[in-house]
Parts: sequence; C-alpha cells; structure tokens
Amino acid sequence: MSKSNRWLCVELETLEYGEAWNLQTSLVDARKKRIIDRDIILLLEHPPVFTLGRRGGLDDLTVFPDLLEKSGIPVVQVERGGVITFHGPGQLIMYPIIDLNAARMRVVDYVEKLEEVMIRAVADSGIIAERNPLNRGIWLGNKKLGSIGIAIRRGICFHGMSLNVNISMRHFGWMNPCGLKQVEISSIQREVSRKVSMSKVCGAVKNHVESVFGINLIKTSLPELLKKLNKNYDSESNIKKTFKKTRLAETESAIRSHI
Repeated sequence: MSKSNRWLCVELETLEYGEAWNLQTSLVDARKKRIIDRDIILLLEHPPVFTLGRRGGLDDLTVFPDLLEKSGIPVVQVERGGVITFHGPGQLIMYPIIDLNAARMRVVDYVEKLEEVMIRAVADSGIIAERNPLNRGIWLGNKKLGSIGIAIRRGICFHGMSLNVNISMRHFGWMNPCGLKQVEISSIQREVSRKVSMSKVCGAVKNHVESVFGINLIKTSLPELLKKLNKNYDSESNIKKTFKKTRLAETESAIRSHI
C-alpha cells in the first residue's frame, strides 16, 4: 500500500483549542513542504469554547456578555467555513490534515465523506442520521448531531468535524447553532438515553475513516509526530512549551482582529 493510502492517526485527550489550532497549522505547513509525507488525523476533545467560522459573528450568541464573561468560556474566530459552534468535553473532534490535490479529491466529495463517517459511526449506536443539503453535518430531522467546518491553505485541508457523544447540551442554548434559530442540538447519549463510551465511538470513527476513504490508519504518538517537525519534544505533557499558546479573544473587538 502506498504512503497516500496510509494515514497517520494521533489520539489525544483534552486539548485547549488554541493549542490544537497551532498544532494543525504547523502540520499543514509541514504537509505542504513534504516534511511530513502522509496525511494525518487528530482525534481529541476540547475544553469549553465557542468558535466562529468565516461567516460567524457575535450576533449568534444569545446570552448577555456578562454571563459569557463570568463563564470563562472563550470565543475565537477562525478560518474554517460555517458560522458558530460550541466545543466541549464529551464531543469527539477529528481534525484531518489532508492534501486534497495529492488525494485527487474534490472539496465536496471530501465533505460528503466526513458526513458518511459520522453517519456510519452513529449507526453503530442504533441511530439513523442523514444529511441536510442546506447545512453540512449529520441530522435527525431538525436535530443536529455532528458538524463540519473546514479550511484549505495552499491545497491542504484542515479543521474538520465534531460529533456530539456525551457532551452537555447547556451551552448550545447560548447560541443560534449554525446561525439558525429553529435548530436543536442532540448527542448520541441523548438519543439512546444512556452514556456512551467515548473510546468506543472513537474506535468506530477510525474504522469508518478507513472504509470510507479507502485507507489504513497508522497509530502514532504526538512526540513521534513532532519529531518529524524537528521539534525538541520530550513528552505530551510539554505541548504548552512546544507550541506558543494562542490567546483566545473574549470581546467583540478582539474577536474581529483575531483572524
């Protein structure tokens, strides 16, 4: 099997959004320069954070600024597509760093494959989800279960997908999901009325990535991956020392300048 059909897979635990963002951009650069010659997926969870895509704005937050400030939950605007979303513990994040040109994959085909991965993963828990042509992700009627937001830099695709597993629904009520006012958010736990193993869902996602994209995943560690970037890296706990932490904006003026 060629290198193009063997992707690296790094499983992390909970990682600050800014650190994951910096890691992605470093890997995008390395992938473009062929410092890393394989596509990569990162699997992780985030602490609570609201993110605004290219079309997003603070108008889609439905809580008063004082409550947002007291919560300590940051808001950050990024280069992915889409509007507003929330990330938090109990939500599985997958960030693929993919050379779409080398893979000979159109953007629309790539997005549909990400949707297919999530559709098959939730089907393993007995949930029949579907696509919505008006809004990317996976849906149960009017309830959104998984989201997609991607960016492309010099032919390399990054950001990716988020799948609600056991995540609390509380903070989704602080926004208009996807910029839409009559949309509900759900999770696997909510739909099957029991807590679901995150490791089991993660395993399902990995299996379906392999089948949907026709590739094999090669498990590697973050230290091993970063060695390819010529970083002096000793342990995963040192990630904050390896990557300069992004300061997440919490005010409207800061958000608009942090693009």
